[in-house]
Amino acid sequence: NLSVQLEFSPTVLKSLEKRGLVVIEEEEVERDPFAQRGGISTTRLKPTPAQQRAIDEMADAEKGSVFLLHGITGSGKTLVYIELLRRIVDERGQTAIVLVPEIALTPQTVDRFRAAFGDRIAVLHSALSEGERYDAWLALKRGDKRIVVGARSAVFAPLENLGAIIVDEEHESSYKQGETPRYHAREVAIVRAKAEGAITVLGSATPSLESWANAESGKYTLLRLPDRVGGGKLPSVEVIDLRRTAVDYTAMAQGGVDYGAVIREPLHHAIVETMSRGEQSILLLNRRGYSSFMQCMDCGAVATCPHCSITLTLHRNPERLICHYCLHKEEPRPDCSRCGGRNLKQRGLGTQQVERLLCERFPAARVARMDVDTTSGKWAHTRILDRVAAGEVDILLGTQMIAKGLDFPNVTLVGVVDADVGINLPDFRASERCFQLLSQVSGRAGRGAKGGRVLIQTRLPGHHAVRYAVAHDYVSFVHDELQGRIDPPYPPNVRLANIVFSGLVEDSTAKLAIHAGEWLRELITTRAGNEVTVVGPAPCPIERIKSRWRWHILLKSDQPGELTRVSRYFMERFEVPSTAQMRVTLDRDPVALL
Repeated sequence: NLSVQLEFSPTVLKSLEKRGLVVIEEEEVERDPFAQRGGISTTRLKPTPAQQRAIDEMADAEKGSVFLLHGITGSGKTLVYIELLRRIVDERGQTAIVLVPEIALTPQTVDRFRAAFGDRIAVLHSALSEGERYDAWLALKRGDKRIVVGARSAVFAPLENLGAIIVDEEHESSYKQGETPRYHAREVAIVRAKAEGAITVLGSATPSLESWANAESGKYTLLRLPDRVGGGKLPSVEVIDLRRTAVDYTAMAQGGVDYGAVIREPLHHAIVETMSRGEQSILLLNRRGYSSFMQCMDCGAVATCPHCSITLTLHRNPERLICHYCLHKEEPRPDCSRCGGRNLKQRGLGTQQVERLLCERFPAARVARMDVDTTSGKWAHTRILDRVAAGEVDILLGTQMIAKGLDFPNVTLVGVVDADVGINLPDFRASERCFQLLSQVSGRAGRGAKGGRVLIQTRLPGHHAVRYAVAHDYVSFVHDELQGRIDPPYPPNVRLANIVFSGLVEDSTAKLAIHAGEWLRELITTRAGNEVTVVGPAPCPIERIKSRWRWHILLKSDQPGELTRVSRYFMERFEVPSTAQMRVTLDRDPVALL
């Protein structure tokens, strides 16, 4: 493109064309978003006996088979995927889809597949421009590309002669699309693979309880990778009990919290020792921003979003109070909006504040922060991870996105600043998500020959999610968690349908939900007997989002067909008034109830 290379306006070319001095020709050029990363070459690794058994069993399986590949962190699940694809794509001439959570779709992940399959790989994810996505889609449609690696929507890629769909980190909630049309990419993958005579592989170190239950019942075939490749060992995990070294950092002065209140002595010494050896550390805090909220110490009032039932999070650079649901922004007030007092304090802790504390304590250290705020630009997270891989970062601090898909041999320390974030949310999956996050981030340590160490700071050392994550004991965690979902019943013991009512007027929304609850109970009594249970109606845990008041009704049943019939009949027949802009939405098999 001359106008780009020589930095002049396209109108100059047009005028030259009019004078007959140049001829302009257009040709179709495929946009390659990964051209800047150059060629990738790696030594082909030989599978271990356990990996080879898994590859052979999946490659020789009947059409439509579903496998749950349970491999501990560092067990080489990606190598299993690649060698399976060689059998399916190279030997049989078929095509394949590899789904990866958006948060884990790192350059490292893509590079490993590109190294194995070159330009036969197409990548689909949100960082691409519309043009780049179009080119990838077209190449798949034409058959120029045989494998697609992408986030959840890649499950719909236009591939023919499909041989396999691989769902990596199958437990990730981001595979469920929350907006209409709602779908769970894992479930779509299974249905599509069966319809097209392909196999489905669900891979995870911490499978969802639903998938584990399906494997135990024989619906899926369970394959295990119990050991790390190369004889590596899982890192040792230690707990730092924040109650025994308690510091009330939330009630400290406006200037912020003290480093020692955030990074306790054992974790601090571990960071110092790690840097002294020229090794790298990862620190997890699954809460972005600077402080969780601002509170008046005279009357207790907290700065809340005017459109949502949620507190505003303090961010720096620029200093703003931001709602993480509707993105409302406002400047912090010097006085309390309720009592006018000026005794305002920052409460809670976010990644921005921890970054400041680390930079102040270790001025010579190279600290990188990785969260939504630092990775919003195109390829932003690629640049951060490339710096880590090149050894240009001593401490990588971030939210849950640093817990997925990273493989850095020089990372020997993982520290969890606050393991309790999210553990007590009013959601039946809160403990499961906490266990998965702690297990996944622990797996980032010691992936090389040097071994690794994990330190978890918590006020709940006895919580089963923490105890079993420390012990690397997934099976015991699942057993305990399943027992807790018997009474009251929750998935995988039953299936759910969450009906959410929202409107601009609080009272009208509540009345609609109450009327719907009565309507549903009468319907179920006459048509479904005791096969479907109605729970609610009740206000949603977050009562208001984007100025809309929210109530919900939860339907439970161990008969999926009956649950489908009742929920479908309700959505088709229940009359929703047009006043107050009422909306009713149905979320089948919800991944969260907030």
